[in-house]
Amino acid sequence: MQTQSTQIRVTVPLQLQGLMQAKTEKYGLSLSAYIKNLIINDVRDVDAPVFQASARTEKSYKQALLERDRAVKVDDIDDFFDNL
Repeated sequence: MQTQSTQIRVTVPLQLQGLMQAKTEKYGLSLSAYIKNLIINDVRDVDAPVFQASARTEKSYKQALLERDRAVKVDDIDDFFDNL
């Protein structure tokens, strides 16, 4: 599964860029990987946000629970749809 990502542009003074570049060389990282690692370490203690499901999703979930005895185990999705 591929994770969605976005690009962020950051402007820093040349001296700071030089200091960061020295760190990246020390650790054998690209500047991008180094900055990404800094951000990951900074947000590590933050809990992931929890969102309330929509009324439509809640309704679908409750209906699926009522019909779970009709569920079909699918080992190969392509085979399942070919034989549908």
